[in-house]
Amino acid sequence: MIKSNPVRALLEETADLFLFFLRFFQEIKRGKMEWAEWINQCFYIGNRTLLLVITTGFIMGLVITIQSHPSMAAFGAESWLPSVVSVSLVREIVPVITALICAGKIGSGIGAEIGSMKVTEQIDAMEVSGTNPYNYLVVTRVLAAMFMVPLLVVFGDAIALYGAFLGVNMKQSVTFSLYTHQIFMKLTYSDVIPSILKSFFFGFAIGIIGCFKGFATRNGTQGVGAAANSAVVMATFVVFIIDLVAAQLSDIFSIT
Repeated sequence: MIKSNPVRALLEETADLFLFFLRFFQEIKRGKMEWAEWINQCFYIGNRTLLLVITTGFIMGLVITIQSHPSMAAFGAESWLPSVVSVSLVREIVPVITALICAGKIGSGIGAEIGSMKVTEQIDAMEVSGTNPYNYLVVTRVLAAMFMVPLLVVFGDAIALYGAFLGVNMKQSVTFSLYTHQIFMKLTYSDVIPSILKSFFFGFAIGIIGCFKGFATRNGTQGVGAAANSAVVMATFVVFIIDLVAAQLSDIFSIT
């Protein structure tokens, strides 16, 4: 019995993903967009993740503020607490947590949905009927993820900062106007813009990987579950890689 080579399998999957990636831009270049399906996918992504993003953002803002207060108080820097927490939330915590939520909810959902269409030959039926399945299924979902993930990050930032405001007032009395002044005194465009830009790449990675895993589904219903699971794992890994690269680039540009 011939054993499969894991390194070769990884390289082949990487090559297939790269070709899948290139085809996305070829379809974009053609300019034929399924706008109705894109709007439907935007609603689907927002409807599935908004409540979870808001809840998680609020809890993260509250908890991080409560946990950071003793350390700041030890150095007599309680007044800096809103500024420090807001920068950490906006620059790193909220975008990454939102992307991970979307990788779990959206990446798995796309992988399972397209995978089930693949094993039931619905994609083949679309090709026979003259419909471009890649344009209809992949382009709309990837662009929807690229549009909705940054939007969800903005909502998450707002809710997380409000949770941090409540956390600050659990230890001291700070008015909302003073709190917002302390936040925007420290928070700059160089903190906000990189977090929004990298969230576009997060959305692209989540969408393209979920679609790729769905199109590569084999072995019936068992393969659908495997596609959904591997889409989450790969998307999560790529999110961390993108975040690492974005952190290095923002550090380089901030120095120069």
